[in-house]
Amino acid sequence: MQPLRAAHALRELFANPDDTQQVFEIIDAMQGPALVRMRERLQQTAQGRRLLAEQPSLIPLLSDREGLRALPKVSLGREYLGFVEAEGISADGLVDASEISRQRNEAAELRWIRNWLRDSHDVWHAVLGYKGDLIGEAALLAFSHHQTRNIGVGMIATMAWFKIGRVTDRDLGARNVIVNGRRRSKQSSWFLEVPWHQWLARPIDEVRRDLGVDRLAQYQPVRSHEVSVSLVA
Repeated sequence: MQPLRAAHALRELFANPDDTQQVFEIIDAMQGPALVRMRERLQQTAQGRRLLAEQPSLIPLLSDREGLRALPKVSLGREYLGFVEAEGISADGLVDASEISRQRNEAAELRWIRNWLRDSHDVWHAVLGYKGDLIGEAALLAFSHHQTRNIGVGMIATMAWFKIGRVTDRDLGARNVIVNGRRRSKQSSWFLEVPWHQWLARPIDEVRRDLGVDRLAQYQPVRSHEVSVSLVA
């Protein structure tokens, strides 16, 4: 646990909310036993043990946009494609940001869990209906904190709840959206155990039903250029 490193990165992140590298700095600094506990949980089920044994990679599939475009329009893969194209991002972007931040040598299984979480992040966006704006990212982090128990993820979500709630119109209900992200996580399946690489062709409605996602998030997105969330303001 490296709280000073995390505090510095948190300050940098809120000075520039689009600096994804700082997110990974915080997550890495406050990782604690989270990865080990997730491995232990995966080892308790047949599906989890299969994932640990096979250690599939999502990046080749998510980077193949023509392959995704060939999937049925109502599929998870097409929903993911629509999200990343609307946000102007790519699967490789998160890889680059996380590799710069990583400073630890890890066992292969723990490294795979870390990468699996990173690479499926935008798939989670597509499933849950959160945009890549400030509120959507904070709500997804609140969802992720309950799923991963990573203290760093919780730190970011908590500070986002505080700052975004202060700088946005109360009628937007930003804080409620963020809190509801955690509530939705409690009601949903454990996303880490989902074989996303095998589910991309499945109908998105079927995926959401099986994961306990009963409805999409409804809120008005707020982009980073529209407000200031600096911790010194």
